[in-house]
Amino acid sequence: MKNATSLTEFYAQIKTDNPHIATDQLGHFNVFEIEKVRKRMADSPEMPYDKRTYFKISLLKGSYKVEYADKTLSISNYGLLFATPKIPYNFNPTSEEQSGFFCVFTYDFLPNENLREKMDALPVFAQGATPVFEIPEEEYNALSLIYKKMKVELDSDYEFRYDLLRNYVLELIHNGQKLMPKHAKVGAMSAGKRITSLFIELLERQFPIDNPQQKLQLRRAEDYADRLAIHSNHLNKTLKEETSFTTKQFINLRIAQEAKTLLMETDWPVATIADCLAFEETSHFSNFFKKQTGESPLKFRSALMI
Repeated sequence: MKNATSLTEFYAQIKTDNPHIATDQLGHFNVFEIEKVRKRMADSPEMPYDKRTYFKISLLKGSYKVEYADKTLSISNYGLLFATPKIPYNFNPTSEEQSGFFCVFTYDFLPNENLREKMDALPVFAQGATPVFEIPEEEYNALSLIYKKMKVELDSDYEFRYDLLRNYVLELIHNGQKLMPKHAKVGAMSAGKRITSLFIELLERQFPIDNPQQKLQLRRAEDYADRLAIHSNHLNKTLKEETSFTTKQFINLRIAQEAKTLLMETDWPVATIADCLAFEETSHFSNFFKKQTGESPLKFRSALMI
């Protein structure tokens, strides 16, 4: 299944109209039972995850394989998975039984600005972390109670229910933090195809540019390598071996493609497009575009009007 790029798309994938969107005007939160979601998605067994806009904490029963860049992590019976919007991964069941719970929430749902700023630095969400944990059955049963409480509060009319829900989210995070030193389980190194796939996913996640305020966050090869928690030389070597393109060539080709689209489909000034594509100067963008396409942005755009 294609990964969702928005909350609306996510809810379309799991075939629900989401009665709890826009919680108390402080961000988004929801909680689900995996088995019920799977029944609604009988024709598409993979669990969707919006890797762009929100966090996800999953309590799992069954066998699963989770792939991060050059690592494979596995769950055999019971597990806890923490996912951040900033780090891509592949998540696949390896057994018929798939049950448990998961909750999703946005940065804005967190109780205060200080915590929101620190989220990406927490061990379970930090770059380079391996936040997949095998847990014993008794721990699974204890954590499942938290999710059941979430479901009860989400459906209640208690005035301060969202404060309770935030506390439950923090409780799950703290449980994960306690597991970090002893239960993180790393499997064998993966093939270069996984790194290539996750790099391309991370690159594509930045597009399309939908408005003049949007700006590329990952521009250099080192930015992608850092996000994938591998060395930039390793990333470059892998891409070269798998595709014959270097990291820089990949990035430049995709930026040039987006530049063409923006020149064709918008009336934005060239300077605005340059800024969206993370060029410090319009002249730098013009030189880049001419090198990639053989003509200047203005000439390219004017040719479309003939």
